[in-house]
Amino acid sequence: MVNLSVDLGFITLKNPIIPASGTFGYGEEFSEFFNLDQLGGLVLKGIFLNARNGNPSPRLSETPAGLLNSIGLAGPGAEALKPVIHRLARMTSTPIIVNVCGETDEEYLQVARCFDDMPEVKILELNISCPNVAAGGRCPAQSDSHTYRLVSQVKQRIRTPLMVKLSPNVADITSVAKAAEEAGADSLSLVNTFLGLAVDLRRRRPVFHNVVAGLSGPAIKPLALRMVWEVAQTVSIPVIGIGGICSGKDVLEYILVGASAVQTGTINLVEPGASLRILREMKDEMHRLGIGALDQLRGTLSS
Repeated sequence: MVNLSVDLGFITLKNPIIPASGTFGYGEEFSEFFNLDQLGGLVLKGIFLNARNGNPSPRLSETPAGLLNSIGLAGPGAEALKPVIHRLARMTSTPIIVNVCGETDEEYLQVARCFDDMPEVKILELNISCPNVAAGGRCPAQSDSHTYRLVSQVKQRIRTPLMVKLSPNVADITSVAKAAEEAGADSLSLVNTFLGLAVDLRRRRPVFHNVVAGLSGPAIKPLALRMVWEVAQTVSIPVIGIGGICSGKDVLEYILVGASAVQTGTINLVEPGASLRILREMKDEMHRLGIGALDQLRGTLSS
């Protein structure tokens, strides 16, 4: 037997596998593929205060080793999500994480407070990669000062543990991570998608209406792994690694560089039951390497 439990300080997860926001719907959709109780946690699709239709099609474009998406964070709005969470909580004991979005700092705060009084919601993930109207379209995660200000405002007004999701599209992700920690974040999740471009050669136009889109999947794993390694050495709060995770070995590599847990993303879209396969592979690899618990591996990368 191996110990896969993860102590984040404010909550203990049965294992480190957490499907990422936007790749697992609202949880209910995946219950037909496996028992959700077998997950460490699950993040619901990002939610704004009001309903959003998202971007016009096309919204997806495959790359040789990944996926470009321009979904536009479509969703039903905060109040409409509450009954979904009630149903999901009756279905599973796995910790539910709400991904909080906003076009303004005030909207972030409103959405966070909307779910703060729900006992079913165990963690709020502040998605500071959303374009901010008041900041000329720049997302809070692209500025140390904006990150600090926004995280501080939200943290002071909620009781639910706060996870802050960072963007890789910055010059120095460690400075943003440090700002989030100093502002009171309980944990960090990284990275969100990398900005990329797809073009239609015949039409000589961008594939997507918004021109650029978010790249995820195996292509970004080396980049994300490096960023998680850098941030884990910079902050003292738990780091959740995201980016290109498709196997148990991938998970253990993120743990090795300092992650406490991981979020799986694109793989869920092509293999709905991937989480259980990844868990099995983790256990097998830990047995092979003689690792009895994740704490024996975490942050032990030597240079």
